[in-house]
Amino acid sequence: MSTQPIPYFTPQQYLEMERKADYRSEYYHGEIFPMSAASLDHSRIFHSLASSLYVQLRGRSCEIAGTSLRLQISPDGLYTYPDILVFCGPPQFADSHSDMITDATVIIEVLSPSTENYDRAFKFEQYRRLVSLTDYIVIAQDRIYLEHHTPQADRSWRLVEITDPDAVVSLNSINCTFRVAEVYERVTFAAGRQRV
Repeated sequence: MSTQPIPYFTPQQYLEMERKADYRSEYYHGEIFPMSAASLDHSRIFHSLASSLYVQLRGRSCEIAGTSLRLQISPDGLYTYPDILVFCGPPQFADSHSDMITDATVIIEVLSPSTENYDRAFKFEQYRRLVSLTDYIVIAQDRIYLEHHTPQADRSWRLVEITDPDAVVSLNSINCTFRVAEVYERVTFAAGRQRV
């Protein structure tokens, strides 16, 4: 039985194709992975939180970017599109194009059934390589559940799990807060799941 070899792409080949493509793909060590479309609830969570952070960051040195800005973890590592990222100060672009940065202060991913394990494990492992990163948050869309990871002085990461809709999450590094219930506004849950 023969198997088809997996094609290998250099980062330069990936970027050349990606900049012409009609859809987004991630890149890691020579492989390209198309990204799937988001659900309505995923979009609701994204827009609620992105709007809140945008308003709070107006006129300040930190800036929010959505899924259209590519993040390069390292030149030969992961190239990805976080759901929400915040960078502070002038953007650190990876090359002469202004579509890919190499630093992020806050990264937020809205979990989907197909990407939950990937976002919570492999992606977080990659994101931890960013010396600029101060907060990593994952948000479930099928229930009220957030994980807030912050780096500690000993280079470990502290995890806070949040299930209370009345909780307020503080992003001290960018002086922003958000209320969990507002993030889940209009989100529908299956029977038996929490509702806001």
